[in-house]
Amino acid sequence: MPKVATGAAAPSEFTDDLILDFLGWLAPRPRLYAEVMEAWRTSCPRLTVWEDAVDLGYVVRRRDDVGPTFVDITPLGRRRLEEGGRPVRPA
Repeated sequence: MPKVATGAAAPSEFTDDLILDFLGWLAPRPRLYAEVMEAWRTSCPRLTVWEDAVDLGYVVRRRDDVGPTFVDITPLGRRRLEEGGRPVRPA
């Protein structure tokens, strides 16, 4: 189980596997925020993959002065992906 950032709840084993799937999907390249929301948003309160990844510091939203918002994996997220034994797949 990963170490948890202050104030963030530890993900369950099931959710942790989904977070690793999410990080593996995101790792090859930053994705448009809309693309991430389409692929990973859920209305199920027990599956908080997106929220947990943000709270744990594994992903970050970024936007330049103009243009769309992107979601990118952080160095901490890459480290968690490696610790989870998940190879980074090419884009």
